Amino acid sequence: MSAVLEDRAAFLEWFGERRAANTYRVTPVPLDSLDGWHFDPGTGNLGHRSGGFFTVEGIEASLGEDVGTWTQPIIIQDEIGILGILVKLFDGKPYFLMQAKMEPGNVNTLQLSPTVQATRSNYTRVHRGSAVPYLEYFVDPRQGRRVFDSLQSEQGSWFLAKRNRNMIVEIPEEAEVPAHDSFRWVSQDLLKDLLRIDNVVNMDSRTVLSGLPFLHGEQSATGDEPHTKAEILSWFTEARSNHVLERRRIPLNQVKGWSRGPERIEHERGTFFTVLGVEVEASSREVARWSQPLLAPVDRGVVAFLARRTSPEADWQVLVHAQSEAGTSDVVEMSPTVNCVPANYTHLPPQQRPPFLDHVLTAPPSRIHFDTVLSEEGGRFHHAENRYVLVEVPDDFGAAAQLPDDYIWMTRRQLTGFVRYGNHVNVVARSLLACLMD
Repeated sequence: MSAVLEDRAAFLEWFGERRAANTYRVTPVPLDSLDGWHFDPGTGNLGHRSGGFFTVEGIEASLGEDVGTWTQPIIIQDEIGILGILVKLFDGKPYFLMQAKMEPGNVNTLQLSPTVQATRSNYTRVHRGSAVPYLEYFVDPRQGRRVFDSLQSEQGSWFLAKRNRNMIVEIPEEAEVPAHDSFRWVSQDLLKDLLRIDNVVNMDSRTVLSGLPFLHGEQSATGDEPHTKAEILSWFTEARSNHVLERRRIPLNQVKGWSRGPERIEHERGTFFTVLGVEVEASSREVARWSQPLLAPVDRGVVAFLARRTSPEADWQVLVHAQSEAGTSDVVEMSPTVNCVPANYTHLPPQQRPPFLDHVLTAPPSRIHFDTVLSEEGGRFHHAENRYVLVEVPDDFGAAAQLPDDYIWMTRRQLTGFVRYGNHVNVVARSLLACLMD
């Protein structure tokens, strides 16, 4: 089969071959029986015997009087991993070296990953496994042109200030870079098509692909921007100044409202998420067998932009929310209009539901321009899915004066411009931007 893929049928054939060529098995096991992992007798924190990878600890957080203070388990992973994609021109068109990669938390086991998707513990081989292919293109000294290189945040509800290095590296057209069995050069048009299929392109690919517009240089203004860049930066600075986010790490055994049994950690109401254990076998990974904990959300989330445009040819204007989460690095980040798990709010009165959630859930099909279920990071999360949606609002949706202070309209291109900078655009917003690429 060719190392270059340009259409869905060829991709599905290759992807099916990769699934059949390897052995994958993920078996739930009690947390107390995870090989190499243990609960600290003093703090109750869950960690690996090597001191690497990550820990599950506790956090106490407050978002001010309106939300109050709460405690929860949270993943602590201070090391910075690499998420990198190689891009190369074939006959003048860009192709991306993508990987069919197994992750233990994926709903369908195998998804399309970046060229390199590795934590520092993995690429420094703490696990004593095999080397990471193509890593040499993303660490010094490296070949190629760095198109996009930025430290980007991950899920603030589940990670404390977690960041990964997102990179796109363009290599010369004449360079010979063979595609190993689990890798293929994928055209940009095919990637765009695959993003519309449920649970095919993984989160790590999407966050890197949000930097794709920089392959062609910085984007200029088009004249249909509802606010200038200076106005947006002022709004964002004011949001960071006005929002309250206070937090402190606490021992896992001091987290209130959560129970820890031998099997799992879970909330007393059965909401939010659980922490469970798995044993993994994967013939295609750097290590063929291992154990680990995974965080499992209790239900599917909704990630949506409300959107409008001044003409059918104009860029989408999206309604952006300055959102705080327990693990957000710098108080707030630019988030989609809606970013929540609706099931977590069923016990609350209607006025405490996330703003604009009902606009998304009740939108008629004629106003939905993108609607795909996509997985979150399968290396840490078990069957974590979000419904990613772009909903066009009617003309009478309302004036800017009626918006809450922490919402603002900006064009898709303007929001993409802020992806260049770390801790500005959150991971689910970057994912949805990748889905809306030209």
